[in-house]
Amino acid sequence: MFGRKPSPQPSKPSGSQAPTFIASGTQVHGDLKSKGPVRVDGVVLGSVLIDGDLEIAPSGRIEGEEVRARNILVNGEIRAKVIADGKLTLTKRAKVEGDVVAKALDIEAGATFVGRSVTGEGKVLPPRQTSEAPPAKNAKDKTPAKEN
Repeated sequence: MFGRKPSPQPSKPSGSQAPTFIASGTQVHGDLKSKGPVRVDGVVLGSVLIDGDLEIAPSGRIEGEEVRARNILVNGEIRAKVIADGKLTLTKRAKVEGDVVAKALDIEAGATFVGRSVTGEGKVLPPRQTSEAPPAKNAKDKTPAKEN
């Protein structure tokens, strides 16, 4: 107004958002979707689909079809299929019932995990060969290899 330029407002780095909290004593019925980090201290009865990181506090519980996030830290309970695009960490207080898919899986002593897990990039091992495979052919004349 008096010849001064307004000072620029600080901007958030691109892609960062304020975290979402589900407080202890709060119960959410239905799917929870967020583009930023989420911490669950209460109860979510439904799928949880997060584009950021997810933390389940010791008082937190999720029961649904699927829990998906970048990195997941579990101190509480999950009863669902769990998919972590990065790392899934189960602390000694964690209780997880359901199949798990993650690039990395860290289970502390004392954690409870009931289900199957698939970890890594998925392309680490070559395809499995079956014993029923036909004999290999000779590359030069395309005839079956001789058996001894």
